[in-house]
Amino acid sequence: MAERYRMPAEWEPHAATWIGWPHNVTDWPGKFPPIPWVYGEIVRELAPGEVVRILVNSRVQQAQASRILKKAGVDLARVDFLRFPTNRGWTRDFGPIFVRGEKGLAIARFHFNAWAKYKDWKKDDKIPERAAKHFKLPLIEAKIVLEGGSIDVNGRGTVLTTEECLLDPNVQTRNPGLSRLELETVFRDTLGITNTLWLGKGIAGDDTHGHVDDLCRFVKPGTVVFCREDDPKDVNYRPLAENRERLQGMHLEKGASIEVIDLPMPTPLYFDGVRLPASYANFYIANAAVLVPTFNDPKDRIALGVLAELFPDRPVVGIHAVDLVWGLGTLHCLTQQEPVLTP
Repeated sequence: MAERYRMPAEWEPHAATWIGWPHNVTDWPGKFPPIPWVYGEIVRELAPGEVVRILVNSRVQQAQASRILKKAGVDLARVDFLRFPTNRGWTRDFGPIFVRGEKGLAIARFHFNAWAKYKDWKKDDKIPERAAKHFKLPLIEAKIVLEGGSIDVNGRGTVLTTEECLLDPNVQTRNPGLSRLELETVFRDTLGITNTLWLGKGIAGDDTHGHVDDLCRFVKPGTVVFCREDDPKDVNYRPLAENRERLQGMHLEKGASIEVIDLPMPTPLYFDGVRLPASYANFYIANAAVLVPTFNDPKDRIALGVLAELFPDRPVVGIHAVDLVWGLGTLHCLTQQEPVLTP
């Protein structure tokens, strides 16, 4: 009988957080210089609670990262540099997705093709294999393209995802011809998912074409935070309202209803005429803190307050993300959790 695996929820204890040190200036055209310093702030908040594994392309890049981290006040003893070359730094989407079985951890080997949009992705696609080899972990071949930001799990058998990202046959199609049922079968076999909740569209400005981690996230096994747009004139108003209607009719893996808690949307953010995917839902749950993107917006305080009530066991920390989101992603997009070896 094949071993059964389960993807732990993000709030379960971590051994480490993985990030890829930023180096691709085309991700933040004209705005790259402050980005490494934002990463320094993120690592400083993560390191007290867990090891931070940082992917770097070279010895030179590692030295540059070390200088910034030292100046940011990071204890480098809490940092594990891995010389795994990458194309970009969005580790949520190409980094190793860890699952746990009876014999310990394994890596679900999903493939990555730069959101079916960009041509440079082959280094990123190799990261799960490099991670499995380096840490001597089993690799579970899933044989489909899937980014970590397109799913969110409660650790009990339920996953959130969107039709726009995984089922659109015309735009950024990751797996042409793959059906909803076939995807759900892959989720079951690789992630231990018995219950897939399909939302509709993602938010405006999302370069990934509908990642769920910008609109709806589990915060407890039976509770989600869901982004709410109150301005009927905003382009996000109708898609979010429709998704909320879907959620209200959905159930968890054992039939229970889902508790839905509102998370505000920040005022629309633009740079160089481009609508950016600014969202408080792109937070990251670490061992020692919950890191939340902030946007110099009056709603920052509301979002931080909502999440502080939901995570009374760890501080909720705002990370300035106005520069970061010009790369079309923020905190959850650039992190990937590694669970502890045993629960």
